Amino acid sequence: MKKILVINCGSSSLKFQLYNVEGENYEVVSKGIAERIGMENSVVKIQYGNNPKQAHEIAMPTHSEAIRAVFDLLLNGALKSMDELDAVGHRIVQGGDIFKESVLVTDEVIEQIAGLSDLAPLHNPAHVLGLKAVKEVLPNIPQVAVFDTSFHQTMKPEAYRYAIPEDQYTRNKIRRYGFHGTSHKYVSEECAKLIGKKGKIITCHLGNGASVSAIDNGICVDTSMGFTPLAGTIMGTRSGDIDPYIPLYIMKKDGLTVDQVNDLLNKQSGMLALCGYSDNRDVEDRMLQGEEKCTMATYCYVHSLLKIIGGYIAVLGGVDAIVFTAGVGENGWLLRKVLIERLAYLGIKLDEKNNRVRGETIMISTPDSKVKVYIIPTDEEQVIARDTIRLSGI
Repeated sequence: MKKILVINCGSSSLKFQLYNVEGENYEVVSKGIAERIGMENSVVKIQYGNNPKQAHEIAMPTHSEAIRAVFDLLLNGALKSMDELDAVGHRIVQGGDIFKESVLVTDEVIEQIAGLSDLAPLHNPAHVLGLKAVKEVLPNIPQVAVFDTSFHQTMKPEAYRYAIPEDQYTRNKIRRYGFHGTSHKYVSEECAKLIGKKGKIITCHLGNGASVSAIDNGICVDTSMGFTPLAGTIMGTRSGDIDPYIPLYIMKKDGLTVDQVNDLLNKQSGMLALCGYSDNRDVEDRMLQGEEKCTMATYCYVHSLLKIIGGYIAVLGGVDAIVFTAGVGENGWLLRKVLIERLAYLGIKLDEKNNRVRGETIMISTPDSKVKVYIIPTDEEQVIARDTIRLSGI
């Protein structure tokens, strides 16, 4: 049996999940999060198996102390000694055009991830801190970096190049990267098992952040997020695709700075701007109560998804299956209902009963539908754990 720790470092947080792995069985032994790293009242919340989550107030001035705190707590209930731990896998948001697949971590890899910080200023510096912290505490343990962007590196230039001067592409690395790659990879592979072939699959990762990918025979050919996670469909607080002159116009008319416009488009837009709620549960509850703004916001969201899905059907030359995953995709039954009814022209019929199921893999189209539609709960951590085992050679 192998023990794999999966880590996702943020600027002031560190999520973790410990697996026991035997063959194809991935058992979550413990999981949790270290919060408020570098701040007062920092805390680690940890769960062992199915037991209730425990909160421990621990001083964590840096990510090194956070890693040590997590390791100490794992020793209290999940590990007998750190020697039991076989490898550590890290989620890395931005791999640029350098990392086309997951890699074993070396000093050079850490430097390259740090060098991509301009493309992900909130994430990559934190990932580097996590990589260095683990190396400091456990210098001999293999570490693997798994990139959100790598699954999308199979896109051709026609999909990832923007029609801007080539110097911006070569010097500033401005191109479509795409995100949520581990999620799209996982659910597309699970869908391929269900339909009996890799086929033409459209995966909809719909959470507070949302992206849609077109996958042909297991290969990503297009994805809706772009140079940043701001692009694509409407999201919880992000605008999604808008006229590129709009930010310039706002800056000119209202005298806002770049940072203020960035905050406006990333944190004050999307569903929040349209109806006052960013959580889809609130939106659907109030839509059912007849609130017009929530109904309008849902239809705006559906419209933006329809344009992307329709476009990807054209790119793929057809579609065998559509998958919904992540918080909204897995639980937003009303959003799915409205969307699938608009896709009836594809020969899709909604199974109303199955569409109400939560938390499990299920087909929500009727058996006679020409295109199969599934809910598949995502498991990005398991993708990271799999790659960690494969690359570390344990």
